[in-house]
Amino acid sequence: IHTDVTQVRLANQQWAYISAMMDEASKEVLAFQMSSHPNQELIMNTLNELLDHLPDDAQPIIHSDQGWHYQLKYYTKKLKDHHFIQSMSRKGNCHDNAPIESFFHLYKTELLQGLPPCNNITELRKLSLTYIDQFNNERISLKTKGMTPVGYRNHALAV
Repeated sequence: IHTDVTQVRLANQQWAYISAMMDEASKEVLAFQMSSHPNQELIMNTLNELLDHLPDDAQPIIHSDQGWHYQLKYYTKKLKDHHFIQSMSRKGNCHDNAPIESFFHLYKTELLQGLPPCNNITELRKLSLTYIDQFNNERISLKTKGMTPVGYRNHALAV
C-alpha cells in the first residue's frame, strides 16, 4: 500500500491537504482524507480509514516517502500495533513512491484541471469523493487488465 500527502489551492487562496492510501496491485484507493492542515489528525484519519477497509488479519507493507508525519511515534506505533510493515523511500529517490504520485497526478488532471478552484474544502471534498468512487468502480486501466480497481481486486480474490 502506498501513501502520501498532496495539496490543492482553493479559491480563497488557502490550501487543502489530501492524504491517500492505495493498493499497489489493484490501484484501488483504500483511504482518502482531506484537511485544512497537514497534521497528525489527517494522517491518523487516513490510517483509520484504511483499517476499516482491510481484513483484521491483514499485514500489508505501508510504503511512503520520508515525510515527517510518517516518522513520528504515533504513526509508527499504530503501524506496529496492527502488524503492518513500514517501508520508506530512500532519501532522494522519489521513484519508490511513484504509484501514489501517479494517482495524485490523475486526480488533479482528471478532476481539477480546467475547472475554477473550489470555493472551500467542503466543495472539494464532495467533488473528490465522487471522483474516488468513479476511480475505484468505473475507471478501467490497462494496468489492471482492463478492469476497474475494485473489479481487479474481486477477480484476484476469486482466483
